[in-house]
Amino acid sequence: MKKSLLLFFFFISCFANNLQKPMTYDKQNIKGWYMSEKLDGIRAYWNGKQLLTKNGNKINTKKEFTKNFPSFELDGELWTKRGDFENIQSIVLDDIASNKWSEITYNIFEVPNAKGDFQTRLNKVKNWFKNKPNKYIKFVPQIKCKDKKHLQEFLEKLVSKNAEGVIIKNPHKHYFQGRSQDILKVKKFFDMEGKIIDINYDKKDKNRMKSLVIKLQNNIVFNLGGGFTNKQRYNPPKIGEIVTFKYYGFTKYNKPKFASFLRIRKKE
Repeated sequence: MKKSLLLFFFFISCFANNLQKPMTYDKQNIKGWYMSEKLDGIRAYWNGKQLLTKNGNKINTKKEFTKNFPSFELDGELWTKRGDFENIQSIVLDDIASNKWSEITYNIFEVPNAKGDFQTRLNKVKNWFKNKPNKYIKFVPQIKCKDKKHLQEFLEKLVSKNAEGVIIKNPHKHYFQGRSQDILKVKKFFDMEGKIIDINYDKKDKNRMKSLVIKLQNNIVFNLGGGFTNKQRYNPPKIGEIVTFKYYGFTKYNKPKFASFLRIRKKE
């Protein structure tokens, strides 16, 4: 492999680890933190010149979409509305930017590597677009959390509106990179049962289960590939058995989102 290509993949690998990544909320003390809706769109990083996915791939936009964008970095979500991920994905990740980009907004929630605490960083970009407006720019609303009860009420309210969940962040910290306990994701999952009607195996290792093909009571069929231990993948549940899995709402095709295996239902 050529040296230039190796350097490219090294850059992508490093870049993917540089953005902030939330850990999972587990009853930490979050009083006084900022909470906001976790949008179900495509995360996008503005490096001062162009938009990139979280993995460092270039996003092809209409020229007017990034009009008046600053020379400093931005982090946000390309989004339309709740429950519209498939449509957002088809627009944003298309090789050629279509007129459907007019449906997309860039919802900013961070200013990477800017100085100061969280609010100071947000004020920097808000002041920028106040003087140099762009109709596609929005700012993810931040609410100061009073206590765990306030967080739970906020989560319940959003979930009832088909939102994905909540991000809660320590506002006192200077910008940091990577995964941290100072930024947490909060989700409410549901559980459901389905019948195994087939098993998909890994192409490279035919003895290793890749996913279970699950049929729900409403006859929806989907692949369940998350939540399994390596041991379970080499000794998977059997066709005909009923499994319980957790999920976070549904796609527009009524398939469970972010489904993850929990257990096999014992025979009664």
